[in-house]
Amino acid sequence: MREEYSLETLEIPELYNKMLEKQRAGYRLAQICATAFEGYNELIYSVAYGYDFENYKIIVPIDTEISTISDFFPSAMLYENEMKELFGVKIKSINPDFNNKFFRIAKETPFKKEVKDAVKIVKKDEEAAE
Repeated sequence: MREEYSLETLEIPELYNKMLEKQRAGYRLAQICATAFEGYNELIYSVAYGYDFENYKIIVPIDTEISTISDFFPSAMLYENEMKELFGVKIKSINPDFNNKFFRIAKETPFKKEVKDAVKIVKKDEEAAE
């Protein structure tokens, strides 16, 4: 077992080509993980070849659309539909796209974290209160 862990951060436009390169080299898609932060999502794509396991991270602002990788990694459509429905990640051309019917959930995009409005906290002046 390898104890190394690699995580390379990519720009959004680089991800598609990196995943296509890995698929052509014989790698398989192991998983895609999403984590929500205020105003953006962090996505980690993991691919494996034998015992080699590589991870690629992208930071996706809430209103930014990314390309699907389901056209060459068909199993990606499961992860992509999940990210779209639960985190609000905008992914174009998922094949197939379940159009937010992948899960039975009460709240739309329950894990999406919008940018909060700036809030100014003002302490009440004790002398003025009297």
